Amino acid sequence: MSEDTMSDTERDRPGGGVACADHDGGATSGWPEQPVIYEVNTAVWLDAVSRAVGRRTTLADVSDDDWDAVTPTGVDAVWLMGVWRRSPAGLALANADPMVRRTFRAALPDLRPTDVFGSPYCVRQYVVDDAFGGPDALAVARKALAERGVRLILDYVPNHVAPDHPWVTERPELFIRGEPRDLWADATAWLDLSGHVLARGRDPHFPAWTDVVQLDAFSPALRTATAATLSEIADQCDGIRCDMAMLVTNTVFAATWGDRVGPEPAGEFWPEVIGRLRERHPETVLLAEAYWDLEPSLQQQGFSFCYDKRLHDHIVEQDPAAIREHLRAGRNHQSRLVRYLEDHDEPRIAGQLDPAAEVAAAVAIATLPGATLWHEGQFEGRKVRPSVFVSRRPDEPPDRGLAAWHARLLATVANHRVRRGAWQLLEPAGWPDNQSCRNLMAWCWLPADGETRHLVVINFSAQPAQARIPLGWPDLPGRRWRLTNLLGDDVFGRDGDDLAGSGLYVCLGPWQAHLLSVESFDEDRGLLMR
Repeated sequence: MSEDTMSDTERDRPGGGVACADHDGGATSGWPEQPVIYEVNTAVWLDAVSRAVGRRTTLADVSDDDWDAVTPTGVDAVWLMGVWRRSPAGLALANADPMVRRTFRAALPDLRPTDVFGSPYCVRQYVVDDAFGGPDALAVARKALAERGVRLILDYVPNHVAPDHPWVTERPELFIRGEPRDLWADATAWLDLSGHVLARGRDPHFPAWTDVVQLDAFSPALRTATAATLSEIADQCDGIRCDMAMLVTNTVFAATWGDRVGPEPAGEFWPEVIGRLRERHPETVLLAEAYWDLEPSLQQQGFSFCYDKRLHDHIVEQDPAAIREHLRAGRNHQSRLVRYLEDHDEPRIAGQLDPAAEVAAAVAIATLPGATLWHEGQFEGRKVRPSVFVSRRPDEPPDRGLAAWHARLLATVANHRVRRGAWQLLEPAGWPDNQSCRNLMAWCWLPADGETRHLVVINFSAQPAQARIPLGWPDLPGRRWRLTNLLGDDVFGRDGDDLAGSGLYVCLGPWQAHLLSVESFDEDRGLLMR
């Protein structure tokens, strides 16, 4: 997007309209290089909005105030999770499963029949559900977001579809097919649909999902159909999040299905599909939900960003050493990860970490390279994660102080242009009789254009920690430096010769985090130092 064609909102919004590098993972022109994404469970959110205003609300009826609430300063994209038509047949199968039903009531004890809406990952058709207003309402929503300089992300599920998806009757060759004896041997793994015995969807580590039908990722016809479907989705949005993207890679798919699918194709699924998508939509950003350390492979196969599940787990485990080790990976890999503390699949982070630890973790997520993902309700400290099958969440009192703090964090990172330039992981050093440095994490951002540098130091533990942090910046000596904590009121003056010699001394309380701007200054300017 050129400067002349940018809207005033995009021009003024931090990160709006920035052209960024391809990363070998597909063009992202017009996107920020490191987008901030806000996930909204569409069904749950619209139910809450409807109850607040006392009438049914579709995506076309959302008020400006409600759009503003999900596009706070610093957010570059909204992921409307689960907009597609859900499956009555899949819902019936799920309702017949007592274990699945128990998950509904676990989060919503006062469950009503009307609350059970069906899984957004049991897709009947890639058409916006009538309950949300249909395709025209989505277009209204996309326009409302664009007016705020915010992009729209939607879902795609490559591994499976609903049992009443049109392909089941029209194109059974796209599925993994069995024989009547398979159904007799294991009815939990197979379905009889329209006279065809088809496999239920699954991944290699768990039993089959009861409500979906398995697509054949080795089928050339499926790859063609997938590219066409992705292109139709891309017509309606700016980015696509691909569910469980690793399941259709050759190695994983062969390990899951064995001789059911024959030999591996010469080419991988995603390069073939994404290559065709790029012919029509070269700028659509693709995000892969990815696990099992397959992120580098999926990046190479064409995804712009991949989930960073390892970092999530190390944070939940409160393991600063493991976090530091994880962050030693190369910058190109780091910049193409999605950093997150929760999404619709993960337990709420407020239920896993104490409030102080959650705040420290949020500072880390917000200031690392890569995309960042935030989940609606996370900022307010919600602890209950409703099942994706239900359209209502339990009433929980919002933590307004925590919400305001998160809003400030995102705005501060955006307005101060924190994540710019070269990112470096720093190594806090202790003393023989004090190794509390092991609980510290530190990194810095060094813009190439001489703008303000930024330094992040986090004590990710429940004990005080002290350390010296070598900065290694060649221009430190012979100057005075001002360090301002952008998340507080502290301003520190430091001598550059001392910083270049022994490093920056830090002393942080339990779970304390500093986001520091670092600038050289002239003593005659009379700046406040403490």
